[in-house]
Amino acid sequence: MIELEDFDLPEPPVAPLGEMGDAKFDQADIDALFGDVGPLVRKAGMRAVVESRVISHERMPMLEVVCDRVVRAFASSMRNLTSDAIEVSLEEVTSARFGEFMNRVALPAMVGVFKVREWESYGIVTVESGLIYAVVDALLGGRGGGPPTMIDGRAFTTIETRLVSRMLELALNDFADAFAPIEPITIELERVETNPRFAAIAGSSNICATSTFRVDMDGRGGHFSLVFPYATLEPVRDKLLQRFMGEKSGRDSIWEAHMASEIRKTSVAVGVLLGERAMPIADLNALAVGQTIALNRDPDDPLDIACGGVVLAQAQIGQRSGRIAVRLVNNVSGEKRGKA
Repeated sequence: MIELEDFDLPEPPVAPLGEMGDAKFDQADIDALFGDVGPLVRKAGMRAVVESRVISHERMPMLEVVCDRVVRAFASSMRNLTSDAIEVSLEEVTSARFGEFMNRVALPAMVGVFKVREWESYGIVTVESGLIYAVVDALLGGRGGGPPTMIDGRAFTTIETRLVSRMLELALNDFADAFAPIEPITIELERVETNPRFAAIAGSSNICATSTFRVDMDGRGGHFSLVFPYATLEPVRDKLLQRFMGEKSGRDSIWEAHMASEIRKTSVAVGVLLGERAMPIADLNALAVGQTIALNRDPDDPLDIACGGVVLAQAQIGQRSGRIAVRLVNNVSGEKRGKA
């Protein structure tokens, strides 16, 4: 039997202790432990603004309302397409930088590029692999009841791309229908990419509004997201900032009707211009009482009716009930008026 006393074991090294009993570390030991991080460089100026990760999220209540309507419409469209029990839910509506969002897209995935015809701008819709295989399995007659088989290491086939494109067209059409109460738009799916780099419709630092939806199909499914750069939503930005559908910001129908009625009661003095003639100042000073000024006008020529120096309409001079009168020959809008 071997006893430990027979061996002369070296004692473990002891770190030097200070007065408080703590081990002393110098800067070299700290750099060796954590690595030499070097001095902290603070960004300033425009570089700090552009590369800032803090996003000023501007809440768009009407965009959330539109997405809620898309949930109900798209669930019905998917039931008609697949003849299965489909559940669609809205995960979130938020803002993100375009580059950061595209970097978060888990591959393999499909990215559809669509165009809003009225705005002449583009957006994208991303579909994750779980939803892709679930849709393909459902449209090709899969029994369901379990997760679909995912084949890694190969690109999506043409059939799979066409089947997912049908789902994307339904989602975009439902979004356009839900957006119609705000402003009628037409959305066209231009192409479907499998590499996010080929779907770069905006700069990496541009801020985008993202809407993420969850689709469940008998235990299968996944997420798809609609991405709209703020430059795309700029034509309807004021409408999306409204708190409810049909809101009239800064307008009051009661005061509008009251002001219209009061304006109609306002008296306006108008003048009839009989004619004009340019005269030298010497001839103007030589005018005497009773002298006649000849104008280049015939009795039947139309005369200008003006208010505040603005010509409103034209009329012919005449007499009615012993008074000089004028009869309009066109409306104030400029349209010709028929003779009485």
